[in-house]
Amino acid sequence: MPTIDVKDFNNKKVGSVDLPESIFAYPYKEHLIHEAVRNYLASLRQGTHKTKVRSEVSGSGKKPFRQKGTGRARQGGSRPPIHRHGGTVFGPQPRDYSYKMNAKEKKNALKSALSQRVKEGKLVLVSDLAVDEAKTKSLAAKVLNLGVEGRALLVDTIENTNLALASRNNPKLRLVDALGVNVYDVVNSRYIVLSQAALERLTEVLGNE
Repeated sequence: MPTIDVKDFNNKKVGSVDLPESIFAYPYKEHLIHEAVRNYLASLRQGTHKTKVRSEVSGSGKKPFRQKGTGRARQGGSRPPIHRHGGTVFGPQPRDYSYKMNAKEKKNALKSALSQRVKEGKLVLVSDLAVDEAKTKSLAAKVLNLGVEGRALLVDTIENTNLALASRNNPKLRLVDALGVNVYDVVNSRYIVLSQAALERLTEVLGNE
């Protein structure tokens, strides 16, 4: 069973916690993580792209010249796809890119991504992520003091207003609720910084089969 130190914002050890082996020692499954990330990104696509077909472009549908006798190829209108300003053949139409992925697969992908961060030593557990003031610069200094450099995923609760305000204007920090952690956010961040309360909620969710 993996063990992790609990720190405060001064980077001092204030305790240790045994992480559930079924979650944080889950085997690394790259294909499962890849599929979960694809599923998440597909669900973000708006799918509002639209090209006009022959019946939708502006212009007349009148036959430009008679069928026979001109020596030219026969034409039935001025807006077929082979003409300039004509309609588009097989162009993109509005569609829903999202697709269903098994809930258990999503859970296992998240377990796999989290356990990999534990193996890499990139999961930092903090006793409390509460901050006194909603200052971006102050929070950045606190996170850096934890030895966290680069992009970091902060996992606590959205009710932590000061933390939400202090992190939202920092492109390197992203705050998510413990119940809203997804695989994409985990793999897209170099470090995962959790509060003890968030770890308990996350463990409870992932532990339920």
